[in-house]
Amino acid sequence: MIDSSFFLALAMFAFVTSVTPGPNNIMLLASGANFGFRRTLPHMFGIVLGVACLLLSTLLGLGALFTLYPPLYGVLKWVGCAYLLWLSWKIGSAPVGSLESKQEDKKPKAIPMRWWQALLFQYVNPKAWMMAIGCVSTFAIAGDLYALSGFWIIVLFAAVGFPAISVWAWAGIKIRQWLTDGKRQRLFNLTMGIATASTLFLIVGY
Repeated sequence: MIDSSFFLALAMFAFVTSVTPGPNNIMLLASGANFGFRRTLPHMFGIVLGVACLLLSTLLGLGALFTLYPPLYGVLKWVGCAYLLWLSWKIGSAPVGSLESKQEDKKPKAIPMRWWQALLFQYVNPKAWMMAIGCVSTFAIAGDLYALSGFWIIVLFAAVGFPAISVWAWAGIKIRQWLTDGKRQRLFNLTMGIATASTLFLIVGY
């Protein structure tokens, strides 16, 4: 049997690692401000599904490859950094939604991240990999309880992680009330692009 202390410790770990700043949450903040909560939901579901897939992959042994072949993690880190820089540029240069002029209406409009894009991003997010590997190595119970403990790891991460990352989307909605004109929107998008890029310092440290 798995005792209650397992669930409490796992829930706390899932909440802390999900709610703390990182690439996912900075992008959710920007998405909530630019598109609102409803249009950000697919992005949020994609993150939760992506983390669940990472946890499952790690439980099945894929995460052990980084231990056996350390250079693979170096490749993942640099691919993830390159992709994160591209996302930062997309966020910082995103078209604004303000109707300042008819000319602006003709410009292509920004769209929120789709669920499958957010899911796939987790596979090139070194921080997400380290979270998954750390979680499985800490909470997976060897022996007969391995499958059951792995099941609860995935379920609790989804149950706790979704409301945790929702905080960032809701914070974006509050900021949205301040973004009443194109200049403010451009400044906000640029700031979010820089903030997203700055998470590279966190990733490189892993």
